[in-house]
Amino acid sequence: MALNDAQKSIIVQHAERLLNARDYPKTICPSEIARAFSAAELHTLGASEWRDTMEIVRQVVWEKRGAGDVEVLQKGEVIRVESLEDIRGPIRVRKVHEG
Repeated sequence: MALNDAQKSIIVQHAERLLNARDYPKTICPSEIARAFSAAELHTLGASEWRDTMEIVRQVVWEKRGAGDVEVLQKGEVIRVESLEDIRGPIRVRKVHEG
């Protein structure tokens, strides 16, 4: 699903708020972002519940990874694959360590 700027902004704002609340190396789960959406935000995202947004949340997180803003982890290790489609199972996200 292609996101418009308003939809992407909703996801990015929640992601940044949650990530900024955690010091490195603490992580968040993409579902935490999805669960933070209000009913109005879910409507804007074209979803009836938070679970319906998980694919697009993961897409935005992956884009933030590509921009060098976050690291995506699985089982405590940074993922080194090129495509989100190559990842199976739960992922975690953390800010890139500045230092």
